[in-house]
Formats: sequence, structure tokens, C-alpha cells
Amino acid sequence: MSTERPPQVVTPPGESPTQPPTRRTFIATTTVVGGAAVAGGLIAAPHALAAEGAVAAEGPPGSRLSLTVNGVRRTVTVDNRTSLLDLLREHLDLTGSKKGCNAGACGACTVLVDGRRVNSCLTLAVRLEGAEVTTIEGLAQGDRLHPLQQAFIDQDAFQCGFCTSGQIVSGVGCIQEGHTGSPEEIREWMSGNLCRCGCYVKIERAVEQAAGRK
Repeated sequence: MSTERPPQVVTPPGESPTQPPTRRTFIATTTVVGGAAVAGGLIAAPHALAAEGAVAAEGPPGSRLSLTVNGVRRTVTVDNRTSLLDLLREHLDLTGSKKGCNAGACGACTVLVDGRRVNSCLTLAVRLEGAEVTTIEGLAQGDRLHPLQQAFIDQDAFQCGFCTSGQIVSGVGCIQEGHTGSPEEIREWMSGNLCRCGCYVKIERAVEQAAGRK
């Protein structure tokens, strides 16, 4: 035999408890139960908010990073999610590398890391401890332009200029890698850098000139 007590029904004034539940009875009952549930939630809310605030106060994880950028040793503390591109632009004020697609598809953010071409928008800065990074700002020697920078001027290899820094750095890498044996080879190894203005023929000629083939 069950020992549970039957649920109590809240009866509004003026109604008999033996009568079937009416609309007023239903509303009164649900109001009492709902109010109790809300009150319980409000009592617990401050504790939940305090826990969330403690987590937020800690902030995202960060790391101390040392690397050489354009011949200068840099030490910074960054959020572990920071890309190399954002480190260069937002922390080191080197804005020559452009944020185009931010998905590694356009090449506007190309830099050299230990002599190799990388898309800086896809490269986590914290992975480059001790690395040597060269950006467009580090190619010239004082007032003397890098041979490829001069070749871009000689060949008129740019229009709007947004992709130019990535094109030049990628071209420098292409020359260092020895991929300049023919116009077709240059185009193949420069294909990761897009130019919305369509200056591909002149870009290829500029790389040929800097490589000593023109």
C-alpha cells in the first residue's frame, strides 16, 4: 500500500475542494508551482554568475614568445590563438603583410619563416619560438631596394598594390628555391598568390628580371 500523500490542490476562495478543477483552479495551481521554480532559480543564479565571472577573469591562455623579425629579436606575450599575421600587424606594427582572405587562399600575407614561404594568416605565432621571420619591410637594405622590389617597379608589375607585398615576398622565396627555370615554372610556383588586377605577366617578368634571366 502506497504511503505517498495525494497532491494538494490549491482552491481559490469561493470554490469547493470537492468540485472538479476549474480554469481558476488550474491557473492558481500553476502560478504557485511556477513561482516556486523561478524563485529556486533566482536563488542559485548568483552562485552560477560568480563561477562564470571567475572563469572570465582568468582570460584566454597566453605564451611568451621570442623570435627574430627582419633581423631584430622580439619578445612578446600573446594569446595562444594569435596568428603570425596578427602578431606582425597588431603587436609589432608591421602592416606590410596584408590580411586578404584570412584563409590561406590569396597569398597577400606571405612572409618567409626560416627562408621558406608561409601564409602568415594560417600560422600560429606560438609555434615560431626561435624562428627567423622576414616580411616585406625587411627586404630592402636601407634606401636600396631588393632587386625584386626594383624589378616590380621596372616592369610595372602592380596596380592597386594590395597583393604586392605578398607577391614580392613569394617571388623572393621562389628565386631562393630555384624555381625560375622558365616562365611556366615561375607561374606554377607563384600560383598561390592571387592578383585581382591581373598583373600576372608583368609579375612573372619581374621575377625573371630579379633572378637574372632577363
